[in-house]
Amino acid sequence: MTTNSRPALTDTATLRLRARKHIEDGAVTSGYDGDRAAVLAMLNDALATELVCVLRYKRHHFMAEGIHASAVAAEFLDHANEESGHADRLAKRIVQLGGAPDFSPDSLSARSHAEYVEGSTLEDMIRENLVAERIAIDSYREMIAALGDTDPTTRRMLIEILEVEEEHADELASLHHGMQD
Repeated sequence: MTTNSRPALTDTATLRLRARKHIEDGAVTSGYDGDRAAVLAMLNDALATELVCVLRYKRHHFMAEGIHASAVAAEFLDHANEESGHADRLAKRIVQLGGAPDFSPDSLSARSHAEYVEGSTLEDMIRENLVAERIAIDSYREMIAALGDTDPTTRRMLIEILEVEEEHADELASLHHGMQD
């Protein structure tokens, strides 16, 4: 028995025995406390959101016109590339948890939290991307809260993605404010 509130560590022999059991489960051991089906569904929805954001940002990058278009288009491309990296991380985690990442174009828009809005002006594009980032921020915060301590690896990944989404929103808010002047 321990004198503090930390749980006792499992003995080495038990750890070794458990590691050999259900070896086909890969990274998911008996110590995984998450609801794997729910986590996989949540991550696939996040993946759809990131992919829709990549597509929207790419379109906006190529369609940007006007006096500020060059700098804003470059920002859109940076964001598209970062969102693509988020999608890759989510897909990799889905596979680690024994799932299959859903890249189906037929259901991306329906599963995405953010919308694909083309926007007709540079200001519209900035605004729509800012709205999408704000949606992503709230979505990731809710996912992080829902996970609690049940899946620390996924939680940490989502926190890291959230940090970038907040940076995107800040950058877009600054661009949006600059368009108002």
